Amino acid sequence: MAIGANLPDVDLVTRFAGSTVFLKYHRGITHSFLGVSVLAALLAGTFFLLGRRAQPAKNSPPLDGRWLLAGCWLATASHLLLDFTNSYGVRPFLPFSGKWYAWDIVFIVDPVLLGLMGAGLGLPMVLRIVSEEVGAGKPSLRRGAVFSLCSMLAFWGLRDVAHRRVLSLLDSHVYGQENPLRLGAFPSPANPFAWTGVVETDFTFRILEVSALDEGADSEPERTYHKPEPSTVLDAALKTRTAAVFSDFARFLWAQVHEDEEGYTVILQDLRFVSHDVRRHGFTAEIGLDKSLTARSEWFSIWGRPDDP
Repeated sequence: MAIGANLPDVDLVTRFAGSTVFLKYHRGITHSFLGVSVLAALLAGTFFLLGRRAQPAKNSPPLDGRWLLAGCWLATASHLLLDFTNSYGVRPFLPFSGKWYAWDIVFIVDPVLLGLMGAGLGLPMVLRIVSEEVGAGKPSLRRGAVFSLCSMLAFWGLRDVAHRRVLSLLDSHVYGQENPLRLGAFPSPANPFAWTGVVETDFTFRILEVSALDEGADSEPERTYHKPEPSTVLDAALKTRTAAVFSDFARFLWAQVHEDEEGYTVILQDLRFVSHDVRRHGFTAEIGLDKSLTARSEWFSIWGRPDDP
């Protein structure tokens, strides 16, 4: 089950083919209902064959392929569920639909959740070691596992309530005399009540820091991103391969168009991953065009340019 829970991330090998290929295929077919089912069947079949060849211990239960398959499927499906809870999302209906789904309640690497898991699984092991030293009976590890699972569910419930509260606060305002068209609320890595709100209006994207404990959200944004005017330059950039892959992934796509002596540079950014450090821009694509609007360069990175100041 430990192998199965990590098996969908086999698509990480696409990273070696470049960042754009990685963006296109990561959390793709291996993170779909069909994909996790196929992976579970392959894993169960492998262990079934190994189990048939192994010498069983005395009084061991018979090898049951059905239970083995069920356990492997629960393991691979748990990966799909956990990835669904964060803002990156999954595409569970591939290859029939490429639509992204995300719960947006857990930070991609959440220290609070990791701490709860560590406490639930680590403390019983420490107590067992202590009990062995004093000659007492070994305490069961099951309670720690139950604690970890219950803590995770409670944490998800708290995050979900806070998420709904923040979305409600964001929806209760008018922004610069404009009503919100779309809303997003994305978690912070530690505080379950602190969220980054993204509000899209007709002409702008607005970024706000919101607390689920507040009575209301401040309608004045921390940062405002103005939408670019439609242009042939932007249209040409969006038709490139990198921009098409990025546009399919991005939920709040913001574009900037810059002209220089050689032509144009179009920068695309997904504002759900906006950084507080405005000098670095993760999840960003950059398309260079010459004066004839032919692509001369294409670039994408999750982390931003290595040479950013």
